[in-house]
Amino acid sequence: MNIDLTHPTLSDLRTRAKRRIPHFAWEYLDSGTGEDMAIRRSRAALDAVALAPAVLKGRTVPDLSTRLLGREYSRPWGVSPVGMTGLFWPGSEAMLAQHCVKENLPFGLSTVAAASVEDLAPHVGDQGWFQLYPPRNEDHCKDLLKRANDAGFHTLILTVDVPGPSRRERQRRGGLTTPPGITPRLFLQSVLRPHWALAVARAGVPSVRGLAKYVSPDEPARHVGLAPHAAPDPELLARLRDMWDGPIVAKGVLVPSDAVMLRDLGVDAVWVSNHGGRQFDGAPGSAEALPLVRAAVGPDYPLIFDGAVQSGLDVLRAIALGADFVMLGRPWLWGAASFGARGVAQVTHILIEDVTSGMIQMGLSRPAQVRDRLWDQCKALV
Repeated sequence: MNIDLTHPTLSDLRTRAKRRIPHFAWEYLDSGTGEDMAIRRSRAALDAVALAPAVLKGRTVPDLSTRLLGREYSRPWGVSPVGMTGLFWPGSEAMLAQHCVKENLPFGLSTVAAASVEDLAPHVGDQGWFQLYPPRNEDHCKDLLKRANDAGFHTLILTVDVPGPSRRERQRRGGLTTPPGITPRLFLQSVLRPHWALAVARAGVPSVRGLAKYVSPDEPARHVGLAPHAAPDPELLARLRDMWDGPIVAKGVLVPSDAVMLRDLGVDAVWVSNHGGRQFDGAPGSAEALPLVRAAVGPDYPLIFDGAVQSGLDVLRAIALGADFVMLGRPWLWGAASFGARGVAQVTHILIEDVTSGMIQMGLSRPAQVRDRLWDQCKALV
């Protein structure tokens, strides 16, 4: 099967993935919280961004390489950490890490992924970013960071937008418990997805392996939305700086003044995100907040972005609004669930072709030049 003919867009991979993942796992992956309004706002905000094509530019040869936090990456995008990654397709974490090594892209691993940092150590190479949900027990937090560093992770992502759990009603209705447990309802849903069930039978039922070491009656290894954890504050950030010898990125920022505060506290980059719509349904779309944050922090401070990105055009839209780098979460898992490693590679293939095509239409040789092609700016010149 030539999947570039049958699945030429990320939405095609999404459609196939939904047919191959059990309903409870799909609802975990696809849902936000409340009425999914924050997800829809993120999508609408990107759709509203028009870019201006150009004429008489001659032959354009786009160069997608991008420098971020002192490192050179082959493209201006990477793999965002996603909780319980291995639930959506067993072995996804290692599959994605291997792809990032091959393609020279950053790979993000969540504290609450199915795989531990030790599981990923043979696969992550020099591409590892570790997303921290800080345990309330400071000794556990120090140990977790040491384990991540020893496994080869060099960039720390501090999640700052989860002071407490969200309700995630679709996930609840889907029947998933945390940690995952097999119930008759979930067993039936799994049987209806034989490819997934066979993969799980080979790999074992997913669990939060990275936190298993810290299981106790006081702090069970459960999903961060239910487990006791430290709500981030400036004092925690200062302590993390002492624990981590490398860049620290603050993920989950929407308010410009918060971005300025984090910059002034010494955070190396801010990640503009509404947590995939999973934390606060009243939040704006990530792309609504991005240009406001860029204006507040200035032109040179590193900004990372995620939020409903479903194409290479969306990558360009985000960069036009002020992002230096774009991270995607769900699309990589659509690819993994659809075709395994081939599907993951197809995500990169789609993004490369789409971004390259868009840059040629605008006569651009570097992604950052798209900031001069916002249609609203062009209209102002008429």
